[in-house]
Amino acid sequence: MSFSHLLLRGTFLLFWGIQLHIQLGEASVLTQVQAGPLYRVVGYPLTISCNVSGFSNPDTKQDFEFLAFKPQNPDRELNVISTRDPNFSFAMYYTRVKSEAITLEHQSATSILFQMKSLEETDEGEYECCVLNSESVYIGTYSAKTSVQVLENTLIVDSPHVHTSLTHDEGDTLTLSCKASSNTFQHTHLSVTWYLHGRGEALPRPIISLDRDLTLNPGPGFQVRYQAGLVGLEKVGEALYRLKMAELEVSDTGRIYCQAQEWIQDPDRSWFSIATSAADATTLEVKAKEVAPDVGSLVVRVSVQQATLQEGQQLSVSCSVEAQSLAASFFSVAWLRDGQELARIGPTGVLSVGSEDGGRERSGELRAARTGDREHRLTLKPVRTQDQGEYQCRAWPLERGEDGSFTQGASQDSSPQQVTISAIESGLSVAMEQQNVSVNEGGRLQLTCGVNGAKGPLSVAWQHRSLTAAGTGLFGDVLTLSRDGVMAIGGEYSQRSVRGLRSSADTFLLELGEVTTSDAGVYQCTVSEWTTGMAGSTEKSHSQSQKADVMVHSVESLLKVDLKSRDPQLTVGEGTDLVCRIRGPRLPVTVTWTLQRGESSGPENILTLSPSGDVIWRGDQGRYQLKTSTTPHEVRHILRILQASPREAGRYQCELSMIVEKVHRKLPASYPLAVLVNQPESKLSVVSSPSPVEQHVNTDMEMKCSVSQATSDTSHFAVTWLVQKEGEEGNQTVLSSDRDAVVTLGAWAQSGGGERISMQRMKGNTFELTIRQARIGDSGSYLCVVEEWLQGPHGQWHQLPASTKTIERRVLETVKDLRVDQTKQQLKVTEGEDVELNCSLTSGASDPSVLYALTWFYMDSVPSSSKVPLVVLGHRGTLSYPENQGLQDLQGRICFSRPSRSSFRLALQGARQGDGGSYQCQVDQYRLNDQGTWEQKASEESGITNLTVMVTVSKLSVVSSPSPVEQHINTDMEMKCSVSQATSDTSRFAVTWLVQKEGEEGNQTVLSSDRDAVVTLGAWAQSGGGERISMQRMKGNTFELTIRKARIGDSGSYLCVVEEWLQGPHGQWHQLPASTKTIERRVLETGGVSDPTCSSAIGLWILVPILCVLLATILFLSMKLHLQASTTGKNTGNSLWAEEHPMNPKPNPED
Repeated sequence: MSFSHLLLRGTFLLFWGIQLHIQLGEASVLTQVQAGPLYRVVGYPLTISCNVSGFSNPDTKQDFEFLAFKPQNPDRELNVISTRDPNFSFAMYYTRVKSEAITLEHQSATSILFQMKSLEETDEGEYECCVLNSESVYIGTYSAKTSVQVLENTLIVDSPHVHTSLTHDEGDTLTLSCKASSNTFQHTHLSVTWYLHGRGEALPRPIISLDRDLTLNPGPGFQVRYQAGLVGLEKVGEALYRLKMAELEVSDTGRIYCQAQEWIQDPDRSWFSIATSAADATTLEVKAKEVAPDVGSLVVRVSVQQATLQEGQQLSVSCSVEAQSLAASFFSVAWLRDGQELARIGPTGVLSVGSEDGGRERSGELRAARTGDREHRLTLKPVRTQDQGEYQCRAWPLERGEDGSFTQGASQDSSPQQVTISAIESGLSVAMEQQNVSVNEGGRLQLTCGVNGAKGPLSVAWQHRSLTAAGTGLFGDVLTLSRDGVMAIGGEYSQRSVRGLRSSADTFLLELGEVTTSDAGVYQCTVSEWTTGMAGSTEKSHSQSQKADVMVHSVESLLKVDLKSRDPQLTVGEGTDLVCRIRGPRLPVTVTWTLQRGESSGPENILTLSPSGDVIWRGDQGRYQLKTSTTPHEVRHILRILQASPREAGRYQCELSMIVEKVHRKLPASYPLAVLVNQPESKLSVVSSPSPVEQHVNTDMEMKCSVSQATSDTSHFAVTWLVQKEGEEGNQTVLSSDRDAVVTLGAWAQSGGGERISMQRMKGNTFELTIRQARIGDSGSYLCVVEEWLQGPHGQWHQLPASTKTIERRVLETVKDLRVDQTKQQLKVTEGEDVELNCSLTSGASDPSVLYALTWFYMDSVPSSSKVPLVVLGHRGTLSYPENQGLQDLQGRICFSRPSRSSFRLALQGARQGDGGSYQCQVDQYRLNDQGTWEQKASEESGITNLTVMVTVSKLSVVSSPSPVEQHINTDMEMKCSVSQATSDTSRFAVTWLVQKEGEEGNQTVLSSDRDAVVTLGAWAQSGGGERISMQRMKGNTFELTIRKARIGDSGSYLCVVEEWLQGPHGQWHQLPASTKTIERRVLETGGVSDPTCSSAIGLWILVPILCVLLATILFLSMKLHLQASTTGKNTGNSLWAEEHPMNPKPNPED
């Protein structure tokens, strides 16, 4: 072995060892970025983490770059920021990078954090984190992508407080509410926290919060009060959050407000706050009481000035409390009627009244005060009949702590006192115009209260009891209208669109706008009549009430939305309309169109249409159009896809929302509508130029494949050449050319000498692969894979299915001692004969160190047909038959032999017409190489033998025996046909009898007899009585069909079809063309002739004489019998009947 050869092998082993060390001993580089899509809100920060692993030195600080790809042009990369190059950013990001509104900071040597401090709408798109390779080799992944969706900020937080400043005494109860809602189309959660920013404190303190999982968490310093039930937060409905603080403390003084956060779950399952908003603050001042309590046991008594009253009079209920050190004690006193608290006076003297009687307290009907150290008095004037019942007093001792807070002791009740109130005669009556009212959510509620029999001034109070408060029976004030026309609105309705009217002297109206579902329930109209007393004071004399039930139909039950399209399946470039149909009342709804492109990705906002008609586009506006049409019963929002591309494919949804009382309400969305965008049907067709399969070593190997038909004239093509080596698994890439004609060498080309390999793109989309100075190792199956690319309407390229052509190449060494007979032959044989084909070596057969393999090929006579291997003899002497469905019959009749070392014979038994075509043999020469294995050295093909198989000429002749055309009914019908001449004396015949009826289409089979004389009845025979039909095969190959007792329906044209069969030398049967004879038959009624008129006349003349003779004979016999009876009496002679006296042909001698 030469030195250069050893050097080459050593270099190869060294290179292979280095590669193996790299692959097995070192980890590959892996870049990972925070998984997307990340949904973030405009104006809020965006952070993306990115890290890399797998470098040989993990402590080396790596440099990173961030790139952006916009949805409008996803193939164009935009430089955002780099840790190495301060001038890396494009102009659109440069200012924000310089002002540090966009930053890229190292968290460690191999991880960074990308941040945008205030997100803009144009920041939506894909972001790629790239690590700059700091080593000499490239192994692994050096970049990773994630996507960012920018959302509109829809978080609304509002505090419907009447007052921005409140003053309470310590020990009082504070209730505040705020509303929080969001209209984000993604699934988000809200958390709400109430804060107290105390006087002189730098930062606000959380009082209590309801987190995104609906878990309550008291803030620091409020845990004890929360556990004691003095601090609480409840969610009422969908968006109302109510804070309750009982027994206020002086330290609660400050600004109280609520703040809401919107949370979304990222693909890594972590929660991220995407938006924050706070309501206006309420300033609270809590006044302290300086007297320290010394509370002993309490004794509580109740007394009334008058226990029996008439309606309109005054009820006075006094509570007396006795205790030790009473003057220095703190306690609360409450009045109860039938167990329900009416009013309470706290330790600091503040009066609190239940919601049902709050209006009476404001109008002066209910008063309560501390009249002495131990005395408290409740006054009701004028009283109503519903004020009667059992009255009690309840007192609680209170202890004041050092921090000013009160601790409540056990309550003490007085004994009950019964009060009876009787009604007085009055003409005042009240009636509601409608006692059952239905109104749609968002609409206007109007109630009418009519009055009759009033004599004095009137006032009205409107109250409401919600469905949730039905069990308590408590009403809340909506508004009051005094006798002077002054309107006072209840606290819960101070921010609502509500008004009370007196449209006439006897009619009061209540109007409530933007009705919500919480407005459902019972409404009460209470009308009071006022009189002037003797002292000139005006007093309420009588009151009457009426109720009405109000039902509010929710928006969800009113609106029906569906999404349809006539053409949900599109081809790239086509357009379609998506129709979102909204049926129901006209409401100020917001319509949002979303698109979900894949199961793993969330929906993306395309556009939002506000009730005012403003359109906010989030997707690519150039790909869609929006149109709205209205009818009396529905509104149609039509989203038109202009020119569809795969990016417009996905599940579309039409979502509705509206703002009710400053709260977002999400309404039922349409069902998703799947839009499919298909690529155009590929018309790609690829052909390979014919070229020799074998060629000699050191010659140039050229292979061409061409696009014969393309889907579009603007198509681009990417071509990849692969090679499949014999005995190896999988294909290896030789080289590839992308759609822009950029050529890249594959692994096989790089390892096998890329300088020898080139590809040329020729005219007519022809691609030629050239391997110069071909080697033995270049042999194999070469695959030309052509990919067709079409450019979509928005500039994106889309790939259609590829087409592949295989080209076989075998490189052989130049050998001069192998020669195969090249003589071309033309063979013609008759069908059924045997054929022998020879393949001979003219040189090279005598060398004992050489082995030969041989393949017989068959080519059909059809033009442009390819060679198909028929039988293969391996160089080791193994014989095999390649599988081919079309050649199984032929392979079953061939016999291969090798009479001598230089001769190969193929025998074909019983040639058939389908065996015609071209036959050729290929001889491969094998020699032992240096490693002691057999290696192919040469190959040569023989001349072509064209085989023509001729069909046997038929001499069959068939005649029919003459027979009458007409015959009578019930007679036997016989028809014969005979073979007058046959092709061979050994021929066999199959006969089929058919019948053609007059007026019917087609022939019906009577019966058939195959070549083995097996008879089978046909459909006509089976339906018409098969027992009447038979066929007899007579001598001389005569076939007789008999139909017994012929019927009229048996008339017709009968066809005798004779098929001739010949048996080949190997027992196979071959059918020759058939011969047919037609026989007409007509069946007539008995006695019938051709002329019916003549037949009737002749029959009459014959019948009359016969009847006359018969009558004469009967008369003669009758007279003779009568004479014999009269002369001899009883007849004892011989009878004339043959049964008693048989007639003898000859006289008997004995007689």
